[in-house]
Amino acid sequence: MTVAIFLGSLCGAMALGMPIAFALLFCGIALMTFLGLYDTRILAQNLIIGADNFALMAIPFFILVGELMNAGGISKRIIGFGLALVGHIRGGLGYVAIITAFIFAGLSGSAVADTAALAAIMVPMMADAGYKKSGSAALIGAGSIVAPILPPSIPFIIFGSISGVSVMKLFMAGLVPGVIIAVSLAITWWYMARKQNVKVFPRKSFKEVLTATKDAFWALILPILIMVGIKGGVVTPTEAAVGAVFYTLFLCFVVYRTVTVSQLWHILISAAKTTSVIMFLIAAAMVSAWLIAIANIPAMITSWLSAYLDNRLLLMVAINILVFIVGTAMDLTPTVLILTPVLMPLITKAGIDPVYFGVVFILNNAIGLLTPPVGTVLNAACGAGKVQMDDLMKDVMPFLIIEAIVLVLLILFPQIVLVPLKFMLG
Repeated sequence: MTVAIFLGSLCGAMALGMPIAFALLFCGIALMTFLGLYDTRILAQNLIIGADNFALMAIPFFILVGELMNAGGISKRIIGFGLALVGHIRGGLGYVAIITAFIFAGLSGSAVADTAALAAIMVPMMADAGYKKSGSAALIGAGSIVAPILPPSIPFIIFGSISGVSVMKLFMAGLVPGVIIAVSLAITWWYMARKQNVKVFPRKSFKEVLTATKDAFWALILPILIMVGIKGGVVTPTEAAVGAVFYTLFLCFVVYRTVTVSQLWHILISAAKTTSVIMFLIAAAMVSAWLIAIANIPAMITSWLSAYLDNRLLLMVAINILVFIVGTAMDLTPTVLILTPVLMPLITKAGIDPVYFGVVFILNNAIGLLTPPVGTVLNAACGAGKVQMDDLMKDVMPFLIIEAIVLVLLILFPQIVLVPLKFMLG
């Protein structure tokens, strides 16, 4: 009955069009009332506790980095760098989109932000070169979902803050799967683009490649600086985020001189709005998370899946099917916030490595960003690329399938994540 109250109140509130954060609060109030614990002071206390987490301080800073990157024209420099490298290959602009999405992921940590920024610039460029607009937007959206599993992934920070798993280890563990996804997309694009009648750009001279590299160099080394700093124990993820903001400000005001003081105010407001939405979601989810623990829902879920506890593979398959289904109807952040406290006790009891699970869990949720009806990356690609959802859905399927195959491989072969992680941690 407790699970029915939890799911019924949450799904019912969302079905009525209630924003996710308020739906989570409504769900919490329904559970509190059912359990006889209703108290506004408990509600307020858990809201405050939900946002009072040092690890979460990294989120507004990485969001601000993304806003500065877009406003400062750094995005265009990175695209120019990719174009200089592979623009002369058939389908070259597609490879540029994949390379740029990968680099963007190391700067912002947000798939939706990367999709919106990249699609607005590259879809018109690809359309002028003869590429299908919906196909271009689909590739950009599929490439952008690498952001949640590459540092400085915002979902990793949220998952780590709730589960108690090291954010630094999650960052390290996401590197190899992120590279695998990028390579898989490039292979898929090669197969799709080889017969397309599109414009092939002239090969850039060594001097032009050098110039493009020099132009984008300062932006390209930021992800490396973040990773080296965290891996070397010099900075925490939060401190790395603060350093990234100052570094990006230095680029925008001193190196590239593309942002003025008056523009900075609007950039800060935009970053604050995005941050407030995410932080309110996290705070609201803490109310539900606390009540999930009080109502002993994890134990109920464990009892339902107890038949799989002795078989880690079957358990991971069952959990990922559940996560995939939920991900089609719910955005990444609330899914992570709701399911993490439910699933982590089960993962611990089964003896599954929590860092490995975190990577698979976040990747599954990231793939959900490409699935209707909620798929926020799809909506961002539609809006920024000015394409129809129906056309986009058809063209995104090959990329969605290949990313699902990568997910299956990670479930079948945990060593893909664990062996490189062990090597990187020394």
